[in-house]
Amino acid sequence: METNIKNTSDLKAAIASLTIQQATDLLLLKKEFAVTKEKLTVSNLIKSGFKEVASTPKISTNLFKAILGLTTGFVTKKLLIGKTINPIKKLLGAAMEMFVANKVVNNADTLKSVGSALLNKILPKKEEKAVV
Repeated sequence: METNIKNTSDLKAAIASLTIQQATDLLLLKKEFAVTKEKLTVSNLIKSGFKEVASTPKISTNLFKAILGLTTGFVTKKLLIGKTINPIKKLLGAAMEMFVANKVVNNADTLKSVGSALLNKILPKKEEKAVV
């Protein structure tokens, strides 16, 4: 703001104008801060992260494979080891869980096709009869 201040009244007017400008800028800054604070809450960050993952097919496929692998490994560990206080069994169970999870993740496409083939044999599709 460039003005030529020649007397006291001009100076007072410039100060009043700058005071109003400062108050307006402070209100805008507070509003912007509130919006930013809301966007940075944990729930909004998680929501935006899930939306981003869901919109990217490769990431969602990899996420599905990872969840499938971890779930399979966990179930395998629980079925074979169960609840134990033996530290050696716990260690072997954890190793087996990671091994199974890794194998499932790396061979998810093969397992999916084998599972589909088994389901098709167990539950054959009903053939449509031709209307004569």
